[in-house]
Amino acid sequence: MKQFTRAWHTGLLMAVLGASAAQAQSVRETVRETVPQVQPALSADAPPPGASVPGQTRTIGWEQLIPAGWDPYKDLKALNLDTLKDNDPKAEEALKKMRKMWDNAPINPLILGQSVRLPGYVVPLEDLAAGIKEFLLVPYFGACVHSPPPPANQIVHVLLDKPAKNLRLMDVVWVNGPLSATKTDSHMGVASYRIDAKAVTPYQEKKR
Repeated sequence: MKQFTRAWHTGLLMAVLGASAAQAQSVRETVRETVPQVQPALSADAPPPGASVPGQTRTIGWEQLIPAGWDPYKDLKALNLDTLKDNDPKAEEALKKMRKMWDNAPINPLILGQSVRLPGYVVPLEDLAAGIKEFLLVPYFGACVHSPPPPANQIVHVLLDKPAKNLRLMDVVWVNGPLSATKTDSHMGVASYRIDAKAVTPYQEKKR
C-alpha cells in the first residue's frame, strides 16, 4: 500500500491481561514492548468529517470513526515506566483498565445513519460451507488474529444479505452500506459499529 491513514492499533498481549504474576513477563518490559502504537490503515482518500449529501455513499477513513478528543492512551500516560518494578500492580491495573476502555470505546455520532464506503481487512466470524455471511472489518493486517483487538470504535461488524464464498481471512475489501451504532461482542473482538453491506468488493487504491 502506498498511502496510509492513521488507525489505533493495540499491541497489548492478552497473556498480560490473564496470566498469573509468576508466568507473566516483567510488566515494565511488557508495557515498553506492547504499548499501543499508531499503525497504518488502508487509505480511503476520505474527506473531513461533516454532513453527507442525502442518498449518496460517502467514502470515509478509519480515523473518522473516532470521536474528537477521545484518548485511547489515557490510562498509560500517568505511568512512569522507569519507576515500575516487575509485576507492578499499578501497571497491570492500567493495562486492564485500558482494555476495558477500548472494548467500550465511544462512537462518532456525526457519521451515523450515513451510507458509507470503508476499506479494511476481513476477519470471518463463521466458517460455513455456503460461505461467509458476517465478519469483522478491521483497519490493519493481523488485527484480532495475530494481535489483540483494537478499540471497539476501530472494528466494524459487517452483515451480508447472502453468504459470500469468495471471502477469506485477511482479504482486503471495500464495504458499502449504512453505518449504525450497533455494538457486537464476538469471540474475535468487540465492535462499536455495524454495516449492513450492500456491496463488498476487492480493495484497490485510487490511482494518481
